[in-house]
Amino acid sequence: MLKTNKDKLIRQSVLGEITSPLGGVNPYRISPDGTAAIYPGVGGITYNLRIGEMAGGLFADHVEPGVSISNFTKFAGQDGPNRALNLFSCVGNIAKVISGEAKGETGRVTGKHGGIEHVLIDFEPAVLEELAIGDKIQIKACGCGLQIEDSLVKTMNLDPALLDAIPLGPLEDGRLEVPVTHRIPARIMGSGIGSSHSQSGDYDIQLFDEATIKEFGLDDLRLGDFVAIIDADASFGRIFKTGGVVIGIVVHSNCHTAGHGPGVMVAMSSAEGLIAPKIDPQANLKEYFKKL
Repeated sequence: MLKTNKDKLIRQSVLGEITSPLGGVNPYRISPDGTAAIYPGVGGITYNLRIGEMAGGLFADHVEPGVSISNFTKFAGQDGPNRALNLFSCVGNIAKVISGEAKGETGRVTGKHGGIEHVLIDFEPAVLEELAIGDKIQIKACGCGLQIEDSLVKTMNLDPALLDAIPLGPLEDGRLEVPVTHRIPARIMGSGIGSSHSQSGDYDIQLFDEATIKEFGLDDLRLGDFVAIIDADASFGRIFKTGGVVIGIVVHSNCHTAGHGPGVMVAMSSAEGLIAPKIDPQANLKEYFKKL
């Protein structure tokens, strides 16, 4: 277990409510090959898709596993409360239902989805059955500012307890060994790249090139997988950076729209390449949550 500054971090409540799925006047999504279809997408309570399950091979587009929440409160006419929910919620944080039939039940944050600005939460199936759109969920947000001592690797969006549960290892050359299920070339990162910060939201792995999918074994990506993006940096904004390494968590399903794909929320980053990814098929939130 590496030393961190967790004793200095603030633990503070943020609040959201379960969102409704959305539909548009023109509901079709058009793929790069010109195929049009109407797919289930973001929001709501997804009963049959959770962390640990496949991110691809579904009749779905941007579907979020488990429960999706937002804060619709306006402060001075702005969406500051929802920005706080998305900035300060961290993966692994405890989320408690505070209204509705499932009041008192708890789950854990699994990720954040940019653009729609949702925070995603995993609950046991029996709890999902009791939840309803509009139920309020309060999160004990902690993890903003988390840092591994004596390391230049930047850490973000992780609960300190989750970081402790990941089998990290300092190497003699100063790099940090991090277990991942896949290595992703930065050249196929799409929507979300160029964001001015990485403390909320995600960016997508484009899975439209069959040769790249085969080369890197990307056809079995799972929700909750920890992955390494090679030649990238997301210490601040998300960019291509030769030699840099980003560690992310797969947060939503594959997509059919050009430039999109399974979403990856940033968990660690090193512009200097001080992260050594180690392939481990068990590097998934489903496994790590068992230790919390």
